[in-house]
Amino acid sequence: MTRDSPEVATDPSQHEVEVEVAMMRLDPELVGPAYAHPGDAGADLVSAETFDLAPGERRLVGTGIALVLPVGYAGFVHPRSGLAARHGISIVNAPGTVDAGYRGEIKVCLVNTDRATSVRVTRGDRIAQLVVQQVARAKFFSVPQLPDSPTSAQRSRGAGGYGSTGGLAAGLTTDQEQPPA
Repeated sequence: MTRDSPEVATDPSQHEVEVEVAMMRLDPELVGPAYAHPGDAGADLVSAETFDLAPGERRLVGTGIALVLPVGYAGFVHPRSGLAARHGISIVNAPGTVDAGYRGEIKVCLVNTDRATSVRVTRGDRIAQLVVQQVARAKFFSVPQLPDSPTSAQRSRGAGGYGSTGGLAAGLTTDQEQPPA
């Protein structure tokens, strides 16, 4: 079935789900987390300090805020795509997880993946995005054998190990040649 004009929700206010998150400004001169545009998933986090990040260097950077996330929610700290594309800046443990019980300053472990150029981060620069999501708490239990995956044509998805089902050279062994580009 095809449609001439698909029905796509374009007004974010019609579908936004809001959750209240208490915030303490540890540095009153800095702005708190803020969404740049209606409908954005990530709220911008800013740097509480000015520094240079050398090639290959990582640094734990404060944001000047602490949060109280409701039980059943977590915050996930994601890299900013513009910083990654233009400067090679990412987050070492992306996404970083902020649990509901954490009360300390939100910090971001930045890394400069550029091999040649240092990057200057200035106090107040947007360095990451915080996505607040509802999370389930799993109840783990042991079984003697895992059942086959219902979503895979393979009998035992994952039997080939980490990364065996995707990537540029998926399915190739060291004896095989890579297909021409």
